[in-house]
Amino acid sequence: MIKVGLCGTIGSGKSTVCRMFEQLGVATYIADDRAKELMNCDKALIESIVAAFGSECYLNGELNRKYLASQIFTDDSKRLQLNSLVHPVVCRHFCEWADAQSGDYVIVESAILFESGLKDVVDYTVAVVAPADVAIERAMARDGATREAVLSRMAVQMSAEQLQSRADFTIENISLQSTKAQVADFDRALRDEIS
Repeated sequence: MIKVGLCGTIGSGKSTVCRMFEQLGVATYIADDRAKELMNCDKALIESIVAAFGSECYLNGELNRKYLASQIFTDDSKRLQLNSLVHPVVCRHFCEWADAQSGDYVIVESAILFESGLKDVVDYTVAVVAPADVAIERAMARDGATREAVLSRMAVQMSAEQLQSRADFTIENISLQSTKAQVADFDRALRDEIS
């Protein structure tokens, strides 16, 4: 099973591109969603989070996201510590999930594909990019956020240029029609290579 990693900055349209791949019959794994699930159900991960950050991380058996966020967003070393616990579990879970899928290839979508270690378990990487002004407007509209809030989130992510330089392929997401054509071209090229 060929594994493709898909990444992009905030507002680039990763989710839109994933839906386009799903419409072509490609199974997609959204790493951020799965990480949240695993932090609530993977017993070993729960134990390691509690050991590192305290029992306050869980209330009535559910992850106390507000408490955990208060711990990691003010202290880079704690954020890195949490990532070192969660990312390997997500990578392992993705690989197990991918092995259970049918089809020519699967996609894992992650904003932090390169930072999380997921890039080490995929065969190809795709960066979804959009001009900064377009990405900012999308993120503001989607999240109801201020321009300053979006810019501060962008400041801690890899830039579109950095992602493009590291990825094997780029999909420029400006207009839906053009993006859909690029997705179809990538899909066709990959399936041709497989067959």
